[in-house]
Amino acid sequence: MDWVARYLDHVRYEKRLAERTHALYTLDLQKLSDYAKAAGLALEAVQSSHVRRWVSQMHSGGRSGRGIALILSGWRGFYTWLGREGVVQSNPVQDVRAPKAPKPLPKALSVDDAMQLAKFSATPDVTDPWLECRDAAMVELLYGCGLRVGELVGLDAQASNTAKGWLDLEGGEAHVLGKGSKRRSVPIGSKALLAVNAWLAVREQGLTALQKEDVAHNALFISRHGTRLTAQGIWQRLKQRSLKAGLSTPVHPHMLRHSFASHLLQSSSDLRAVQELLGHANISTTQVYTRLDFQHLAKAYDAAHPRARKK
Repeated sequence: MDWVARYLDHVRYEKRLAERTHALYTLDLQKLSDYAKAAGLALEAVQSSHVRRWVSQMHSGGRSGRGIALILSGWRGFYTWLGREGVVQSNPVQDVRAPKAPKPLPKALSVDDAMQLAKFSATPDVTDPWLECRDAAMVELLYGCGLRVGELVGLDAQASNTAKGWLDLEGGEAHVLGKGSKRRSVPIGSKALLAVNAWLAVREQGLTALQKEDVAHNALFISRHGTRLTAQGIWQRLKQRSLKAGLSTPVHPHMLRHSFASHLLQSSSDLRAVQELLGHANISTTQVYTRLDFQHLAKAYDAAHPRARKK
C-alpha cells in the first residue's frame, strides 16, 4: 500500500494544509522514500538508527541544521499518522534531532551609523515636531542605555508603586524591569537626559483634558491618543526614522541594544560591566559581543595593515 500517497491525501483534504506546505511535505516524504529504497527497507521497517544515518548524510551533504529540522518534522508527522493507523508500533523519528545550527551573531550598527541615527533631526516642515521630539528621546534611551524594547515601553514618566520602570533624571539613572522580572539600574548619558527633558516638556501638548488626566502619572512614551506606545509602534517608528536618517539598513530596537553592547566593548573591553548594564543573568550571553568586537578588529586590520591588503 502506498502509505505516502494516503498520508498526503490526509493532510491535504482532512487537515486542509496550504498548497505550499503540501508541496514541501511531498518533497520531504519523497526523500524519505528514496533513502528507504536505497537501504532496501519498507517505510514501515525504518528504525531510529536509519533516520540518524540519513540525518548525518544530509548534514555532510551541506544541508543546514534548520533545513534538516524541517524535514524531520515532516517525517515525524508521517510516522505519527502511521502509528494511529496501526501500521507501526513506534515513531522512529521521535527522538531524532537535527544538528544544532550555529547561532547567528547579533546585528549591530557601526559607530558612524549609530551616531548618524542619534544625531538625526527631521525638519519641522516634513514631520510633526511632537513626534520628532518623542522619537529622538526613544533612540537616545535605546542606544544610550541598551534597553530592551519591552523595558522602554514599560517606563513611566514618574516613579510609583505600580510603575514597571521609571527615570531618575536628577540621579541620571533608568530603573527598568527586565527579563524574569529582574530590576536593574542603568546610567543615562547626557545626550539622553537632554532628549528626555525636551520630550517631557512637550509630552502633554495637544492632548485633551481627559487624556492628560490619564497620562499624568503614566506612560513615558505615548501616542497621539494619550495611550502607552506599544513595542510594535516603536519598531515602526524606528524603522522609518533610520531610513529618513539615510541608513542603508532598517533599524529595529534590539539592533540599538546590540550596538550599545558592541561599542562599549570596543572601547572598554569590560565584559562584566557590559553584562551588568544589559541585565544578562549569564555572562556567556554577553560573550557573543566579543565576537562582534573581533569582527570590528579584523575589518580594521584588513583595511589598514599593508600585509593584509589584497592587490
